[in-house]
Amino acid sequence: MSAVMADPAVDDVPVTRRPKKKLIVIGAAVLAGVLALGAGTIVVLKQRAAHASAAADEDATSPEASTPAAAAAVKGAPFYLPLDPFIVNLADREADRYLQIGVTFELDSSMTGDQIKAFMPAIRNAVLMILANKTSKDLLSREGKEQLALEIQREAVRPMGIEIATPEPVTMAPPVATAGASAPASASAAEAAAAAKAKPRRRAETQRNPIQHVHFSSFIIQ
Repeated sequence: MSAVMADPAVDDVPVTRRPKKKLIVIGAAVLAGVLALGAGTIVVLKQRAAHASAAADEDATSPEASTPAAAAAVKGAPFYLPLDPFIVNLADREADRYLQIGVTFELDSSMTGDQIKAFMPAIRNAVLMILANKTSKDLLSREGKEQLALEIQREAVRPMGIEIATPEPVTMAPPVATAGASAPASASAAEAAAAAKAKPRRRAETQRNPIQHVHFSSFIIQ
């Protein structure tokens, strides 16, 4: 048998290898680019957060937002002060009736609200005195509720030393006259004019009422 002879030309071919140094350099460059991109993103996010925080601090320290009243004025919303509910026996003689009512003051400013809170015991007493003198018949109609709101609006500020003129009684609108009832309508108009002349003129209001309106959040008669 003949032995297989190795080809000396094949043994002399040099083995080619990839340069490791070149791969290391490329990897380092890619890693450096990723780190630089991440650092830039972090810087941008920090700048945005700083701007947002500065804007929030500027809004919080601005004079327009320094008080609730100023904030309400900017938004155009009134300032409300709800009172604790009232439960009082009415002045009905034929039966025991009571009233449960929720009252909310619409004020001109939050400063007025602070003043009213300081006088709250006396104000609640004044409101209770008004309610205790009412009968269920006085309060069942819309006109009666409107008259009650006017009385509360006047009497609630009296403990604060504010005197408001007595409001005119709330009355129902007169019926529209028809063609066949011209004479009675004329007589009623004449009587109303005579009553207006004979009625004494109320004292002029000398002080402004800080309670602009009185609202009822609940109104239950039982």
